[in-house]
Amino acid sequence: MASTSVSTARLLPAPRVITTSTKSDGTSVIGSDTHNEPFFPFGFSGSAFSTFHSSDAVPVSNTTPIPDPKTTKAPRNAPNGVLFTTADFAPHGSSPMHRSLSLDYVYVCQGEITMVLDGGGEAIARKGDVIVQRGAMHMWKNHTNEYCRLLVVMIGSEKIQTADGKLLEEFFPKRPV
Repeated sequence: MASTSVSTARLLPAPRVITTSTKSDGTSVIGSDTHNEPFFPFGFSGSAFSTFHSSDAVPVSNTTPIPDPKTTKAPRNAPNGVLFTTADFAPHGSSPMHRSLSLDYVYVCQGEITMVLDGGGEAIARKGDVIVQRGAMHMWKNHTNEYCRLLVVMIGSEKIQTADGKLLEEFFPKRPV
């Protein structure tokens, strides 16, 4: 299925992003004020993402030009970086099982989502709930008839090492063509 980015088919309103900047004389100004159109890497029945900001390294520079947040790929943070994004799930939509090499702070802005772990654990998170996802193999499922929006900050992390010394790698299934 081809990826799509179209405002007429948006699941939820495009997030407004206001970014500050600092002029060379030290004065603070509004650097940009835009709506960030979502990207649908798995088609309209899956998930949509709006990435607001990313940096390849921490600490970040507040004086370099603002990176263009528009992307045509599912969000992934750099190994030593940080990424700020939303993930929107259509009614009865889901993600594939995956693992990112990151510490993720996830806030449920709207709706509810079920986090399913490869070990069999499940948790339902509702509007206002927070998930601290620490490199777990997981998937997201929206079992409701309502849209769900997650606000996510991903911070690069070390690989998890199992008791037998195996390092757990990042895992994302290939997108269907």
